[in-house]
Amino acid sequence: MNPLHSGSPEPHFDVLVIGAGHAGTEAAHAAARMGARTALATLNPERIGYLSCNPAMGGLAKGQLVKEIDALGGIMGRQTDKCAIQFRRLNTSKGPAVRSSRAQCDKPLYARKMREFIETVPNLSVLGFEVADLVWETANARPRITGVRLRDGSVVKARAVVVTSGTFLRAVMHTGFDQAEGGRVGDEAAKTLSRSIEELGFRLRRLKTGTPPRLDKDSIDWSKTEPQPGDAKPIPFSFYYRGSRFPELPQLNCFITYTNAQTHEIIEKNFDKSPMFTGIIQGVGPRYCPSIEDKVKRFHEKERHQIFLEPEGLDVPEIYVNGMSTSLPRDVQEAFIHSIVGLENAKFLKHGYAVEYDAVDARMLRATLESKDVDGLFFAGQVNGTSGYEEAGAQGLIAGMNAALSVAEKSPFVLSRLDGYIGVLIDDLILKGSDEPYRMFTSRAEHRLHLREDNADLRLSELGYRAGLLSEADYQTFDRKRNAIAKLKSEVEAGNLYPNEATNAWIAGMDLAILKDKTPFSAFLRRPEVSIDLLARIPAGIEGTTPLALAEHSEDVIEQVEIQVKYAGYIQRDLELLEGVRKNESMKIPGDLGYDRVPGLSTEITNRLKETRPETIGQASRLQGVTPAAVANILIYLKMANQKAASL
Repeated sequence: MNPLHSGSPEPHFDVLVIGAGHAGTEAAHAAARMGARTALATLNPERIGYLSCNPAMGGLAKGQLVKEIDALGGIMGRQTDKCAIQFRRLNTSKGPAVRSSRAQCDKPLYARKMREFIETVPNLSVLGFEVADLVWETANARPRITGVRLRDGSVVKARAVVVTSGTFLRAVMHTGFDQAEGGRVGDEAAKTLSRSIEELGFRLRRLKTGTPPRLDKDSIDWSKTEPQPGDAKPIPFSFYYRGSRFPELPQLNCFITYTNAQTHEIIEKNFDKSPMFTGIIQGVGPRYCPSIEDKVKRFHEKERHQIFLEPEGLDVPEIYVNGMSTSLPRDVQEAFIHSIVGLENAKFLKHGYAVEYDAVDARMLRATLESKDVDGLFFAGQVNGTSGYEEAGAQGLIAGMNAALSVAEKSPFVLSRLDGYIGVLIDDLILKGSDEPYRMFTSRAEHRLHLREDNADLRLSELGYRAGLLSEADYQTFDRKRNAIAKLKSEVEAGNLYPNEATNAWIAGMDLAILKDKTPFSAFLRRPEVSIDLLARIPAGIEGTTPLALAEHSEDVIEQVEIQVKYAGYIQRDLELLEGVRKNESMKIPGDLGYDRVPGLSTEITNRLKETRPETIGQASRLQGVTPAAVANILIYLKMANQKAASL
């Protein structure tokens, strides 16, 4: 039953989530799963979990985020595995620290599966209404959120509100000089919510994102393009969900083509029709995912740009032209698309467009994604200045968990940048803000050898279970895997190869250096050219050596043991470094600390600290312009203040 039609003039929830995109669905599921009576308010319930832009999940560094969401008990990876039409693991020729998973999804199926799932979550109600304003009261000079006001003037009470408005705040779509209100084609803008946010003292900025044309698949000459198949052995995103078969859908190819000199010439001749270059669009776009007109202008020396043609589903005609985001006029889009090999006769199903929207300054948020100044108000997703489904989902998960914990008056759930990519993402946002849409990269994680996608469950599932998000059944699956890894690893560490004639003959037959001394399996496995499956193929009868029994273990267990053994020295060094960083990382800084009273701080550093208000010494040390000497002065001041307080 819709609680707004249940006879109560003012329905009451513990947590109310505004927006049902990737941040909103993760936030609502997490809060409800952790026992909070939760509402998910959306302008259009038909678009719950909709893939607004590209039909893919994951990618470089983004795959790590999806894996971490899943490890904690979130839903993005599970829904992806149900709807994926191609799986690829990227960077497989490189080390495990930078390998990332990516999956093409059936776009309409993903939204349908997500909506079906959300509608079955206990404690969660879906409200198909527009939230017009936030409602709050002030006590002890601090505002506290008490609910929201809908467009019709009715009030829905809530003890915590999570804003996941995506690209919809005062959103305007641009195609050439044509403009229309809306966060994406077919959906309205959230026109008034920005006003409430500003009244509460938040700094807003305008950002911009864009989307490419969609083409009819039957109008493309595929013979002129390069096929890009999926992996022969797909690896799922979820550590826990398994359908009746995996993958559940057939794998389709993506295809590659390229722009050319004619394409670039058409675009250059029409720069004066671009709302980006004529000053109509004021918002800042993503540097690492630029429009095609921006690419042509910034990289004038490049003769061509790679374009990916990606199917949007098994039974839909749309092809997503990845790499061709644009806001140029429709006739210009058609001209430059038709100049590309394979697309000469392509029919347009949708033209590309840019979206300009409001985003908050995330430096005004805590690591829980709650406002530093307004109790009970959380923000997550693109409204915090990020780009991408994965970054949004990660924030939504953390905001939803902490909203539920706050109304239950329990300790917050915080991941530091030492714990996961999610921690890196949030730490970057709340310390540095975002002058442009933020995108995750592996290079942003200082300890990426430890924060791999393959071990996300080993790092985070225990935390998700203790927080009440990961289910008992999934935790038991995790525990069995953890025990299997320990068992196989102990077998590797116990095994040995001996330099006898039979052993060396076998090794020499593979063009490997023979043994001179007794060699543990672990040392042999650390040879670059040796893989763990070789230790299972040791010929029977070699004296003193028993081959590994890998057949009883799953592929993910085998991979994990191989990585842990091969990179043991590097991993241990990283863990020791992590332990040293943690000592000062978590030392708390009082929220009301008067930096003017701290001796030795310059005016510039003092102002920067006042603006951002870091919560820990670790955060203060990472602020741009804050010197090690300034951090030392803050440490000394806090220690002296603590000693003085203890002596009273």
